Amino acid sequence: MAMAQAPSRRASDAPLARFLTVKARSLADRARQLAALTPRSVGLRTIDMPYAPLPEHFASANRRLQSIDHDIKQRLAELAKLNPSMSSDDWLLTMAMVEREIDRARRAFGMFFEIFSQRGTAFAPALAAHDAIARDCYEAVRAAAPKIFAGPLVPPLTYLEHGYSPATTRRGVTLSRLLGESNPFPIIRIPYDRDRPWQAVFLHEVAHNLQADLGLWVQNRMALLQRLAEMHLAPLAVSIFGRWHKEIFADLAAVLLGGPAAAWGLAVFLAHPADKVMTYRPGGPHPTGYLRVLILAEMVRRMGFAQDAHQMLQVWTRLYDPRRGHRIPKILLGEARRAIPAIVDEIAFQPRRALAERALASTIPFTREDQAKIRRGAMLLVRGRLPTELPPRFLVSAASYALEAGAKPRDLHAHMLACLAPSGAAGGSVITLKVA
Repeated sequence: MAMAQAPSRRASDAPLARFLTVKARSLADRARQLAALTPRSVGLRTIDMPYAPLPEHFASANRRLQSIDHDIKQRLAELAKLNPSMSSDDWLLTMAMVEREIDRARRAFGMFFEIFSQRGTAFAPALAAHDAIARDCYEAVRAAAPKIFAGPLVPPLTYLEHGYSPATTRRGVTLSRLLGESNPFPIIRIPYDRDRPWQAVFLHEVAHNLQADLGLWVQNRMALLQRLAEMHLAPLAVSIFGRWHKEIFADLAAVLLGGPAAAWGLAVFLAHPADKVMTYRPGGPHPTGYLRVLILAEMVRRMGFAQDAHQMLQVWTRLYDPRRGHRIPKILLGEARRAIPAIVDEIAFQPRRALAERALASTIPFTREDQAKIRRGAMLLVRGRLPTELPPRFLVSAASYALEAGAKPRDLHAHMLACLAPSGAAGGSVITLKVA
């Protein structure tokens, strides 16, 4: 594309004209360097390909980059058409519009590059293992409720970052780091020290994405608020439990994905000194730790695992007793006994229009037979054998039981990667899943 020349002026203006010309040429040179990503361009080698993002991830990222590149081309065309007689301010403003689009491209390219290029590091097998778990969670929903998703979905992709806990950015959410651009596929952050693929909290993060992709975000909140209001709970308690609906949903769905072991794993994650667990944070989206595990125990009981629920309550109430002091609103603590069974019932066991009038517990079924398979898989892991028949989401739970039974974490990690991210095969037998 021909680059516009700076406006012709008097001889005394020649330095200004040259200055603007140089800036325009510099913009044109920078403008279209960030229009596409390939495995090679992010530094992935042949040996890295078993752990690489799916072609769908590259295609989705490139669609976004190409859309921005189209806008850049339009802005460059406007710059090329500038009339030499126009003022310097007009030239600077037109070039600033080009710069804005380049900034969009740089931010989007940078985010995708950073996430994709991690598949060429020593952490790549662990990331691929987490990808397999996330895809299997979606597959569990597809198997129980065929065609529940409106169309093809690019599955979640995991990456490593500093930070205390895993976190997710769901599909379609606008990101400040992308100047308000929406996220084209779910991304799940894993802290560097939590790269072992047996963290129950990872199932919680996948569940956030399921909640969004199933269209349950608003329906659950409204149904929960109505249920608690009809019970004549204190308005403050209704408001607080309603604000916590997203995190409660993710906890309950994680237990459906992984069984009682997931509830125990979340409890382990939430176990801190009482000053944290017994403190209410005004305006926060997460339930107070003390009440959160009581909700998990109720979910385990409703799923038919009364002994696990009883033991969880015993452990938790020995660790944390409100009579020893707390910083939780009295009205919230007082209403919890009535509210918690209703919350679990409403979120997990009541039909939803978005689920074709099925309940979450029917859409992500978990049975006693599933639990028995997980227990058998745990014993195989303890003996150094691979439970290749277990789906990836159940391997998370089997690994946690294996740790409890004395398996060495380093050996267990190797066994898990052999199951979930085998070298030389993109996925292996246990993650041969349909990926939309």
